[in-house]
Amino acid sequence: MSFCCGASMVGAIGTMRHGNTYVHNLPMLVCPVCHQVEVHHAVTEEFDILMEYAESDAAREVDFAEYIDPSRMEEIFENCISCVSDDPQHILEVQIDMALDLLLVAKQLQDAEWEWILKKRLKVLSEKKQTMLSGFM
Repeated sequence: MSFCCGASMVGAIGTMRHGNTYVHNLPMLVCPVCHQVEVHHAVTEEFDILMEYAESDAAREVDFAEYIDPSRMEEIFENCISCVSDDPQHILEVQIDMALDLLLVAKQLQDAEWEWILKKRLKVLSEKKQTMLSGFM
C-alpha cells in the first residue's frame, strides 16, 4: 500500500509519459485526492530498464504489457486498497472510512496538526463524493 497526501493510492493500469516516450499498460498508483501518479513500486525495476532501452532506441511508444508476465498483474495489485476498475463511489467510501479511522487515532493522540490534515482530506473526499452523487441524479 502506498500513500500520497495522506490518502491511500489506488491501483491502475494506464499510460504514462516518460521523456519523449509513452508507456502504455503500465501498472500505476493514483491518489484519489490530489491525482498524483507514480509507477507501481512492484514494477519500478522493469520500468527503469525498459526506459533505458526506449531512450537508446528513441522509441516514441512502448507497451509495458509485452515486457511483464500477465500472471503477475493480480499479484502486483493485491496490496492496493482498491483499483481504478472498482466502483468510483466505493473507492471514495473506502478512503473516507480510512480517514475517519485515522481521525479517531489523531484525536486519541491529541495531535491537532494531524487532525487538521485529516479534516481537510475528509472535506475534499466528501466534496468529490457529493459531486459524483449529484452527477447521477
